[in-house]
Amino acid sequence: MSALILLAAVLLLSACSNKQPVASADTGRLKVGIVLSDIGLGDQSFSDGAFNGLIRARDEGKILFDYREISDTKTYDEGFNQLLANNNDLIIGLGYAVKDSLETAAKSHPDRQFILIDEKSDLPNVASITFKEEEGSFLAGALAAMASKTGKLGFIGGIETPLLHKFQSGFEQGALAVNPSSSVIVNYTGDFGKPELGSAAATQMIDGDGTDVIYTVAGLTGVGGLEEAQKKGIYSIGVDSDQFFLAEKSVISSMVKNIDVALYNATQTYIQNNKTFPKKDMVFGLQDGGVGLAPIHLIELSDEQQKQLEDLKQKLISGDIKIKLQSS
Repeated sequence: MSALILLAAVLLLSACSNKQPVASADTGRLKVGIVLSDIGLGDQSFSDGAFNGLIRARDEGKILFDYREISDTKTYDEGFNQLLANNNDLIIGLGYAVKDSLETAAKSHPDRQFILIDEKSDLPNVASITFKEEEGSFLAGALAAMASKTGKLGFIGGIETPLLHKFQSGFEQGALAVNPSSSVIVNYTGDFGKPELGSAAATQMIDGDGTDVIYTVAGLTGVGGLEEAQKKGIYSIGVDSDQFFLAEKSVISSMVKNIDVALYNATQTYIQNNKTFPKKDMVFGLQDGGVGLAPIHLIELSDEQQKQLEDLKQKLISGDIKIKLQSS
């Protein structure tokens, strides 16, 4: 693990040590618990973003906040059981992998409200938050094509799932919208938590395939890809949060998936609507700031390129551009 990743993890764990316990005399606040995704805190993307959104709500005095990581509970089932035992009002499951465990908990506790992130459920007491990752990834692909000199791009994914296919499809179609001759080399590493796999995938793409811009969608595995891209002197694009600080000589932007904003807003909506959700299934895309591009670094787009990128964004929002997703 790189020094940057280790430092970030230490800072996050320091934040954890300051969290207010769920068991508190302050019964006026909403009690919120979350089971984090499998990598947990320090992933530099999804879990960290969700954690920060709830930290914000807690620090504003609006909620009490508790969390569980599978590294401690060993199973998602146990994580949900512990949050239920601690009498949380609103319980969140982060990522599609927790769906079965969350639904088991929801069925046995129909009086509690749950939120499932990145998946949907038919259960009446389970709301969902999903994102139009393909929209943000389309812009990432367009930017990659603008930055590339060879037209050869790379996509490094974690575990191959319909969710990751949304990122891939958007990226590929965005690149083609800018350069119809561009091609994308795809590598699913099978893991979100091993930087060495991302490094190996990036090495093959750069040395073997001649790619000169790589998009990583693989958590800590992807961080390895960003760092390798920097070592090899090529550009890269991060994911979920602005990952520029992880490889400041390589990362030209990141496809941000604002899970922090989505969760913060969801808790406020729940509070303001007397502990109900007006919409059972909440979807966040470009139009409402759920996804998008982080600031652009290292390269300077021409006026024409900037206009093209903005035009593509507006066409995605209006529906004039429709992204074709892979069938699951």
